Amino acid sequence: MGELTLPQQIAAAILPILFAITVHEVAHGWVAKHLGDPTAQRLGRLTLNPIKHIDPVGTVLIPGMLLIFGAIGGRIPFIFGWAKPVPVTWENLRHPKRDMAIVAAAGPMANLLMAILWALVQKIANFLPASAAWVAVPMAYMGDWGVGINIVLMVINLLPLPPLDGGRVAVGLLPGPLAWQLSRVEPYGFFILLALVATGTLSIILAPPIVFLERLVVRVVGL
Repeated sequence: MGELTLPQQIAAAILPILFAITVHEVAHGWVAKHLGDPTAQRLGRLTLNPIKHIDPVGTVLIPGMLLIFGAIGGRIPFIFGWAKPVPVTWENLRHPKRDMAIVAAAGPMANLLMAILWALVQKIANFLPASAAWVAVPMAYMGDWGVGINIVLMVINLLPLPPLDGGRVAVGLLPGPLAWQLSRVEPYGFFILLALVATGTLSIILAPPIVFLERLVVRVVGL
């Protein structure tokens, strides 16, 4: 695979990042709609238009800074971010406790599907002739970014820490008293996550499942 300049690498990563974050949120709203809650649809959030989902800090500032620092270092950085959460009206769901867990799981599962699709993009790029390097190289970089970013977002969001999706899944699966105790962590969840990032603990926790899933996706696609 040929080399891209730093601006070209950043440009190749923008689309995978936007899709990873926005499709994740749309998946929550789409599943909620099919489980009885049309709130996201009524608010116009069931769209792939990133403008509808962008959070200035979580979608632009933090991923952008991590992307630039990683590209300068010549490697795919540990990128995470978030979009504006898709609203879900708990009371509208047919089986609220169970369905909230399903809605929460939809986002990470969407990231897994996108990782596989981006791996296919990378595989197609590998089969293009040398004369098509002008399109094959950007495709390969985008595919590489897409796999890495989606797997990282999937694994982070599956942490059993409210308000992350994994925390909401755990609340939906645990018996009442334990679910209530875990749900009380939600106001502090983001600060706990930042502390894990700042101390390097998050990387230690997430590295094994991220590596495993990336290898699994590569094997499934046949890269």
